[in-house]
Amino acid sequence: MRGVSPKVSRVHPWPLLMALAAPASAQAPPPPDVRLFFQAATRDSRQAEQALRSIGASWQDGYSGLLIDLARFFPSSRPRTTATEEVPETEGGDDPLGARFPGSPGRGGPPSPGSPGALVRARLIGFLEKKTGQRFGDDLGRWRRWLWSRPDAPHPDYAAFKAALYGQIDPRMAEFFRPPGRSLIRLDEVDWGGVPVNGIPPLDHAPTEPAAQARWLKDDHVVFGLALGGEARAYPKRILAWHELARDRIGGVELAIVYCTLCGTVIPYGAHASGVERTFGTSGLLYRSNKLMFDEQSMSLWSTSEGRPVIGPLAGSDLELTAYPVVTTTWGEWRLLHPQTTVLSLRTGHERDYSEGAAYRDYFATDRVMFSVPATDSRLKNKDEVLALLLRPADAPEAPRQALAISRRFLEKNRLHALSFAGHELLVVTSLEGASRVYASAGRRFVREGPAGRLADSEGRSWRLTEDALVPEDAVAGMAPLARVPARLAFWFGWYAQFPETELVR
Repeated sequence: MRGVSPKVSRVHPWPLLMALAAPASAQAPPPPDVRLFFQAATRDSRQAEQALRSIGASWQDGYSGLLIDLARFFPSSRPRTTATEEVPETEGGDDPLGARFPGSPGRGGPPSPGSPGALVRARLIGFLEKKTGQRFGDDLGRWRRWLWSRPDAPHPDYAAFKAALYGQIDPRMAEFFRPPGRSLIRLDEVDWGGVPVNGIPPLDHAPTEPAAQARWLKDDHVVFGLALGGEARAYPKRILAWHELARDRIGGVELAIVYCTLCGTVIPYGAHASGVERTFGTSGLLYRSNKLMFDEQSMSLWSTSEGRPVIGPLAGSDLELTAYPVVTTTWGEWRLLHPQTTVLSLRTGHERDYSEGAAYRDYFATDRVMFSVPATDSRLKNKDEVLALLLRPADAPEAPRQALAISRRFLEKNRLHALSFAGHELLVVTSLEGASRVYASAGRRFVREGPAGRLADSEGRSWRLTEDALVPEDAVAGMAPLARVPARLAFWFGWYAQFPETELVR
């Protein structure tokens, strides 16, 4: 408007001038180049100290994961002392990456406090103590749990660092962390399991044989039993423990049968996701002591406990594999229930000691864990077995799945156990051999076992136990079969590490 002077807000210029004139050091420094972390792990102490000074100039505690990842590849002479402390990662060499590791001394004799590899590890840990104020010494398990207790604030190029580090073990591992991709889990919780990609070789539609030909199996040998589309098959633990993944086809369904020996869990997944058949393999990497598998089509990493992609191009999608029921039982009991069953043959094409109990004998014999997890729960021992379930709420099928664990010892004493969970009415039936199956009971009350795999309900009706459902013996209007609910055995520590909010029945 003409003749009216505009109002002018008078701002004193001094604070603005001071901000513009402030030295660059007053601003947050950029993160250090990830190559500096590799240089800090060289045997050239002068170069390493220069790299650490550069890292320290812009240090954030969230960068600790990079140094911990590096330190675990160098030997420690300190013996493990507790059941929850991880197994020392290297034995009898300076580092498992050999000369491929930048500046590494290569393999040598047994490590000693003065070996080049041990000195590198001590240097990295000393720097961690100086910058974080923590005093965990050489115990990488404690360093990891401290880091995991803090907010997830990693180096912005942590995925590229992981690709460079693990790519030296196996170039295919680098593909898991390359863009485009994202991560639904903390990258500092992804650890190397000690083998390259498919270093534990999956079985690919391995030969099977009729039960009558499997005279090498004893009645008390442990098997994992599946029945789909009228076809039954047994997977002996003594074989699957050496391979940890079997690609197979049962009843017309393509399956990826995953066995995580560290967490004691077998899960048969359908290999199709959103109409695409995926070929799964063993990545050689772990998350919370649970194996991460990958699909060859996208090179995404999948959680074996949840059947969904968690790192890579498919992470964040709505893909989720279908889990099928499985039972852990004895060969004698499975063969009695399924006389026409086939069984995985010893002719796998691989040379292994497939005798009962040979695989992972030392690991299964103690309560110690092999790799760090964020926390354990003392309500059960680490490797006490639980029957584990993941179910979405009955009234909210789109909601996240809820976790339930039932102590196996409890089920052996309560062989017909009814419970409500996440709005579902369930019945757990446990055989004399300790094999547990879960059914959706629809509120029907069962009171006793009958002969030859029969159950009796409170109304006196007889039901037949099958791998698919509880089937009413008499055709009565309104009495539909009660469907089987997928469940699996697991070590308590492994299940709790994945699902710390789990409900526990014991």
